[in-house]
Amino acid sequence: MIDINKVRDDFPILFRKVYNKPLIYFDNAATTQKPKCVVDKIEEMYYTLNANIHRGVHYLSQQATDEHEAARVTIQKFIGAKSSNEIVFTRGTTESINLIASTYCRAFCQPDDEIIVSTMEHHSNIVPWQLQEEITGVKLRVIPINDKGELIIEEFEKLINPRTKLVSITHISNALGTINDIEEIIKIAHKNDVPVLIDAAQSVQHLPVDVQKLDCDFLVFSAHKVYGPTGIGILYGKEEWLNKLPPYHGGGEMIANVSFEKTTFNDLPYKFEAGTPDFVGSTAMAAAIDYITDIGLDNIVKYEHELLEYATEQLLKIDGLTIYGTSANKSSVVSFLVKDIHHYDMGMLLDKMGIAVRTGHHCAQPLMNRMNVDGTVRASFSFYNTKEEIDQLITGINRVVTMF
Repeated sequence: MIDINKVRDDFPILFRKVYNKPLIYFDNAATTQKPKCVVDKIEEMYYTLNANIHRGVHYLSQQATDEHEAARVTIQKFIGAKSSNEIVFTRGTTESINLIASTYCRAFCQPDDEIIVSTMEHHSNIVPWQLQEEITGVKLRVIPINDKGELIIEEFEKLINPRTKLVSITHISNALGTINDIEEIIKIAHKNDVPVLIDAAQSVQHLPVDVQKLDCDFLVFSAHKVYGPTGIGILYGKEEWLNKLPPYHGGGEMIANVSFEKTTFNDLPYKFEAGTPDFVGSTAMAAAIDYITDIGLDNIVKYEHELLEYATEQLLKIDGLTIYGTSANKSSVVSFLVKDIHHYDMGMLLDKMGIAVRTGHHCAQPLMNRMNVDGTVRASFSFYNTKEEIDQLITGINRVVTMF
């Protein structure tokens, strides 16, 4: 059970005002707000343990190293990885996907080999593969969706062939909220000896994720969407895969020995972590994960589903409102349009009422094209939101409708 008043007290930003109105923050799919414990951890690291890690023999360096590596273990346990060696720190989901696209295609792909993605992917799971089309000659294949915003699994099965090298798929659509059946996708891919990368940027904060139970080969997510700091994220990879992949960046930390004749590379996971690690970000990310773990992901799932159901029910009472993404299995995202009111106008006017929503194509232009719209209004919910805030959203939308 979530104590909503106690939870909201942990997020000071929720008590500020926008245009002299109480802030109602429904842009959680873009980034989540940060609990006080995360900001406190950042302050603690800079004020008490700021020292470059791994290479120092002095006290601060050793203590900061211990904190950073403890954070790696926290993340390992959070997603159920077999070893902390399988947890690579990156700058976020986007860099994690770029890392795999670059190194995997370099190591395993030939011209005309194929990578499978889906219609509902975020641009960060489309563009890196298109770059590899130009570099290595691989071809992109796309799983279609139905009008509800669900993957057509039968069409996915038809796409797999001997030239398929990897499937890279989102767990939850950032624009529609659809929760994909990644267990079935992984099962089908592995039956054909094809590895799978899961974009979990929208899922690890909303659902329990266990990479060993899923048996995914790679999984990626960002700290800032899971109540942690910006600029840091995770690449999980099975150890056998990470050992096969070449380094992505070169520099300090990722080496064993360097000479002008030859360089040998460090062990996992450091082979992929060139340069000074963001040890402040990693420890703050671990604090965020500890925070939601203490609340309980099962409690979060239940409460956010209640918010989603309530919001959907209330929104559908508005004359002329259309919801995009009507899968029976959804996360706490509602994308909609009302009559012929442009999404940008709706978002701007709601903002004047203190209500923060996201408008536009949500970095998913191919998906918008499939839905025959140029963008939507997206309200995305977190466990610190309330039904009373949803009521304010409904009131705000109705006010905008009267203006038009």
